[in-house]
Amino acid sequence: MSLDPVQLVTFQAVVTHGSFDAAARVLRVTPSAVSQRIKALEQAVGQVLVRRTRPCVPTAAGAPLVRLGGQLALLEQEALDAARGALRDHTHTRVAVVVNADSLAGWFLPALTAVPDVLVDLRTDDEGHTAHLLRDGTVMAAVTTERTAVQGCRVLRLGALRYLAVAAPAAHSAWFADREPATAFPTAPMIRFDRKDTLQHRFVRTLIRRDIDPPTHFVPGTAGFTQAIRLGLGWGLLPEAVARPDLAAGRLVDLAAGRHLDVPLYWQYWRLESTALAALTAAVRTAASTALRLVR
Repeated sequence: MSLDPVQLVTFQAVVTHGSFDAAARVLRVTPSAVSQRIKALEQAVGQVLVRRTRPCVPTAAGAPLVRLGGQLALLEQEALDAARGALRDHTHTRVAVVVNADSLAGWFLPALTAVPDVLVDLRTDDEGHTAHLLRDGTVMAAVTTERTAVQGCRVLRLGALRYLAVAAPAAHSAWFADREPATAFPTAPMIRFDRKDTLQHRFVRTLIRRDIDPPTHFVPGTAGFTQAIRLGLGWGLLPEAVARPDLAAGRLVDLAAGRHLDVPLYWQYWRLESTALAALTAAVRTAASTALRLVR
């Protein structure tokens, strides 16, 4: 049995944009046409593929088809752009990418300036939880800590993002001065990005060889997270590039001089012969080579 590519692309659009109406606007067809295509695809597969909720989400049977639909849409767009190239000054291809927040706030965005013809749909998630979006077809590429290639993807080693444990001078005086790490870290307030963020716990485990459960503030967003540490609400890990200027100016204190946490990062992307993905991959690789530490 062969699946209808138009129906697959329509299915992917419904899942990506969250509703039949939104998919219809993107595809420039009527909602009725979208509904008919989805019903025909479900009849061909013999399974319900999408839950008609707000937003629409794929069923377990539909999840494997989301990525296939996205791949077809990407290749179709590039083929159309190539065919129309002689008639157009500029062509653009859209690529969905998930990036961890610290990379997005630091080294990743400059990479996009090297690929002006690629439009990106950026998502953020913890670096340890980005690969699942590749698996379900939500994104075409990911910055991730997962070095084993997701099925149907290629993986490249980018380097390591180095983190330093820091606190404001007042916080250092209140909770760390004249105290051993084994007694200070379990009681000092900690700043975490969200409940997926385990970097602080990982760092302390390397330092004192045991787990801790200290008082914790959850502050999402890189700007808010950094500001919470600067204001003395607690201690946390900041990327080295962010922490160094504040350390030099005396606005922050290094809580474990000479110690750090290196988080290896990888670039995983769909195994497609896509001009846009190839260009984006080259740009990301170049940016990472100057911003990240070498992984040993």
